[in-house]
Amino acid sequence: IGVCVGTLILVFGRKVPPKNLIILFMAIALVGNTLSAVSINAPMLLAARFISGLPHGAFFGTATLIAKTLADKGKEAQSVSMMVTGQTVANMLGVPAGTLLSESLSWRLAFAILAGWALMTMALTFAWVPFVAPIKDAGIKGQFRPLTHIGPWFILLAVFFGNSGIFCWWSYISPWLQKTGGWPSALVPMLMVLAGFGMVLGGIAGGKLTDWWKAGATAALSQFIATCGLLLVFFVPGNHVTTAFLTLLIGFAMFFCSSPQQLLMVRAGEGGGELITGAAVQIAFNFGNAVGSIVGGLALNVSAMNYHFTGIAGAPITLLAVISLVIYSRRYETHTGAAERMREVQV
Repeated sequence: IGVCVGTLILVFGRKVPPKNLIILFMAIALVGNTLSAVSINAPMLLAARFISGLPHGAFFGTATLIAKTLADKGKEAQSVSMMVTGQTVANMLGVPAGTLLSESLSWRLAFAILAGWALMTMALTFAWVPFVAPIKDAGIKGQFRPLTHIGPWFILLAVFFGNSGIFCWWSYISPWLQKTGGWPSALVPMLMVLAGFGMVLGGIAGGKLTDWWKAGATAALSQFIATCGLLLVFFVPGNHVTTAFLTLLIGFAMFFCSSPQQLLMVRAGEGGGELITGAAVQIAFNFGNAVGSIVGGLALNVSAMNYHFTGIAGAPITLLAVISLVIYSRRYETHTGAAERMREVQV
């Protein structure tokens, strides 16, 4: 909820240099994580986590705009993918480290470190990120004008369906690894590192292929790989090797599509709506996460807790993402890119 609400900050940030917005977002994260570390009860912790979530979508929408603007011509997707890779490295290292720290010492210490990390990010952004001019001031209504066309909605639907399908499985990956793959709980964090490694590879590969090929087609390929991976979760017998491989494969697919989808939405918003369209990807992403965990839970209930069924529940949903992206690519993309085509096609 915080991620979705926080996007509204961008409505009033159109006249602010993107670099300053990044510093503002990290200041909000600093406050949220500090409050989490000193929470005295569950309601206070819940409110603190809401605050911490506020800048998430807005941060990535703004960071995508900065990465695209600073990139050399023809390397925009690779620039965005490097930004996205930061998130994947955080998943690869931060998730197991945070879990280990919370279990061995204190969860409060984990949040305190996150607050310190936010402060450091503010300082590094101030020192290293170049100035980027504010976007064109199209007014409050003008920022949402790109969303009155159907083109961006194909992308947002793909993000939503793709993450819904993957999170049918991902939400229950820990018990799946243990009950289906036979992995001991002590090794699950290391398998999360393996998933993070796949995410890093996927993010880098997605950026390179997008600049060489087409963003929509690259994203469609990624969602197709995810669909195949989820089908294998259901049909392939579970053991150490297969579960580790599928963790790597689906982790790869999850972030293979990140930079092309993010870049497509920023391009769709050119003319004053870049911040809103870029942040909209994160809203669709997080709604997909929530819906996917619910659908995966229903599949487990129907199958008497057979974790193979999270794959067969998710695969048809990610297939909808493939279809949405194929339609988008065929309608809007040429070999010279989708941005020009979207301006040519009346929708």
